[in-house]
Amino acid sequence: INAEYMGLFSSIMGAYKYLEELYKRKQSDVLRFLSRVRVWEYRQLPVLHRATRPSRPDKARRLGYKAKQGYVIYRIRVRRGDRKRPVGKGICYGKPKGAGVYQLKFQRSLRSVAEERVGKRCGNLRVLNSYWINQDSVYKYFEVICVDPSHNAIRNDPRINWICKPVMKHREMRGLTAAGRKNRGLTGNSAHGMNKLKPSRRAAMKRNNTLSLRRYR
Repeated sequence: INAEYMGLFSSIMGAYKYLEELYKRKQSDVLRFLSRVRVWEYRQLPVLHRATRPSRPDKARRLGYKAKQGYVIYRIRVRRGDRKRPVGKGICYGKPKGAGVYQLKFQRSLRSVAEERVGKRCGNLRVLNSYWINQDSVYKYFEVICVDPSHNAIRNDPRINWICKPVMKHREMRGLTAAGRKNRGLTGNSAHGMNKLKPSRRAAMKRNNTLSLRRYR
């Protein structure tokens, strides 16, 4: 990063804004060195482990994290690449059109997969959100923000106690987190593009294929 440029804005930027601008320049010397050191550390750790604090506090706070009781950060790595079709000996049986095994793309993002795996391991927590922290040639690393719905600090906080409802169990499994909604195509603002997606593809299909013969029509 240009020292004069950052020096010019450092006087008017807060710490979180400074971090945000830093992460927008991932090719800078500072972040390249930091990423290289951190990813080495992450490789030595278990695949899924609890982090004492977020690696990106500015990003975590923007996504709902608070440094208070009841909030937990879990760090996880997910193997990069396409999804291989799980068939024995690579034999798909059928027409050549469906005989592909290797170059198939998974419908959801790796961030969504990371949330799902954390949610499976931590069944007593609720997944709030997640964000990218690092990657190397083999893995992508994410941090997942979890909330303890049994903790009184969460249950008594009107800004977050909506996540304590029973209907919020395993949000990550049902595509209700930000990553899940994005993969379902629900984050756009085009009314025309949303016609066959909202409230869900199944609901839209049912609505469009159901004949309704009302008495007064």
